[in-house]
Amino acid sequence: MTDEPDRILRIKTVLDRTGLSRSTLYRKIQARTFPQQIAISERCAGWRESAVKAWLSNPRCYHQDDYPTN
Repeated sequence: MTDEPDRILRIKTVLDRTGLSRSTLYRKIQARTFPQQIAISERCAGWRESAVKAWLSNPRCYHQDDYPTN
């Protein structure tokens, strides 16, 4: 385990890393096959880098219920 903090990624970075379109990303979030975004502030959200990495390691088998959000 590393001592690095879990960074929060904004949508542009998530789309660049995953290669998904914005609509596909949100469709996968709705289907719980992509990590849920977390609120950064009232009008700002992002994704935990560790959650995106978990999805990237095996996108076909990822399901949100298998990965805690905290």
